[in-house]
Amino acid sequence: MVSWWTLAGGPVFGLLVFLGCVSVFVFVSRLLNLRRAQIDYSDFIRGVGNVLARGNADEALVLCEETPAPVARVVAAAIRHRDGSARVLREAVDTTGRAEVSRLERRLALLAIIAQSAPLLGLLGTILGMARLAISFNGAVLVTRADMLGGALQCLVAAAGGLVVALSVQVMYGMLHVRLERVVADLEAAASEILALLASRREVGA
Repeated sequence: MVSWWTLAGGPVFGLLVFLGCVSVFVFVSRLLNLRRAQIDYSDFIRGVGNVLARGNADEALVLCEETPAPVARVVAAAIRHRDGSARVLREAVDTTGRAEVSRLERRLALLAIIAQSAPLLGLLGTILGMARLAISFNGAVLVTRADMLGGALQCLVAAAGGLVVALSVQVMYGMLHVRLERVVADLEAAASEILALLASRREVGA
């Protein structure tokens, strides 16, 4: 009698199912995080600029703190260092921008590792299934059809599971990477705009 565990591809398939569930959890959490991170930075900086034009730097900082987006934290860093030199201002913005990008990239490496490891785990399951089949041939005088079917199914299911997980996770990673690039592009554009805005205000004040 072929057991369900054999039909499922053996213990390696169980590990693949676990990795697939972890990947889905990471994908959903990162996707929601990236969606919250993307805002209309032009309107936001325009609003901050209007507040700064009235001389309310503290109010502008409060506006940044109330906006849960990386762009807001980059703008806040620029406002805090607005009285420093151009070099200090640029370094503050760049440092904050790199920290925000690093925060957005969190756990993406895990998806890449799973996508690369899943086919190898599927291959391992296939090898284990073939080993089981070889043991059945070698250890029994009469090999039943169930023994042959169990080993063959374990090979096929493990290999297919590895490929399915790898392809699915690769698609998830690609979707997140595209959205991340958009957020990073917005961060860079927002940094340039706020630096230009502060530079123009400094020239007017001079």
